[in-house]
Amino acid sequence: MEHKIIPASELIINPDGSVFHLHLLPSQLTDRIILVGDPGRVDMVASFFDTKTFEVSAREFHTIGGTYKGKPIMCLSHGIGPDNIDIVINELDALANIDFETREVRAEKRRLTMVRIGTSGALQPELSLGTPVIAEKSLGFDGVLNYYAGRNEVADLDFEKAFCEHTGWNPLWAKPYIVSADEELVDMIGRDDMVRGNTISAVGFYGPQGRELRLPLSNPDLNRRIEEFEYNGRKITNYEMESAPLAGLGRLMGHRCMTVCSIIANRYKTEANPNYKQGIRDLIAVVLDRI
Repeated sequence: MEHKIIPASELIINPDGSVFHLHLLPSQLTDRIILVGDPGRVDMVASFFDTKTFEVSAREFHTIGGTYKGKPIMCLSHGIGPDNIDIVINELDALANIDFETREVRAEKRRLTMVRIGTSGALQPELSLGTPVIAEKSLGFDGVLNYYAGRNEVADLDFEKAFCEHTGWNPLWAKPYIVSADEELVDMIGRDDMVRGNTISAVGFYGPQGRELRLPLSNPDLNRRIEEFEYNGRKITNYEMESAPLAGLGRLMGHRCMTVCSIIANRYKTEANPNYKQGIRDLIAVVLDRI
């Protein structure tokens, strides 16, 4: 078997032995990881921990490790957007599966379990504010997965084709990719108290999600077409910005990944709840018990 050595230019290791952006050491990595967007939300998650063994902050990446009901666990903030997910998942996988002393890819791969807890905007009228929605399938508008070999092997190509045809997808935009979250993990976290949805990961918050402030949209009809679209009897449920690259890269790397979001706005009804933090706290408690 060929041994792959990762050059210093491709995987930058800090002088203290930590990975470049996250500033985490291989010894700090746990098999269970909670991902959140907001660095401040890490403290909320860690407030449930029995013990806290380390805390690291670098840019938007804030990590606290410890135990929850005897299980080693860590919470890491990834910031906003799919490009940040590309950084976070690649560096977590490097911590798990590359020897930082020799730079050699390990022959035996370590599998991580990652659950992202986030906020989201609903695209269907029946999704009330505060509803937890699991991204059982994610539609990536960001194009991140298109840069990796094996993209088509983990994507639902028929779903992609139907979606692009229905929406009249603009060829100037990145080609959407559609991936499933880890089925075993979805069954573990999802119960009757959560909706299983088809979630869009947008590449931005305003124009890419159909929000129009001062600048007009290139396709102001896109959200209506998305709301009307059905595939195998299921509609697109919600918008967020990170579930698709997380699910896609996780599948390519052999990790178990999923996203569950609390609905804090309903785009169809044009309503929003800015006081959503208690709902997020309740969702965190549920996920920690089930992961």
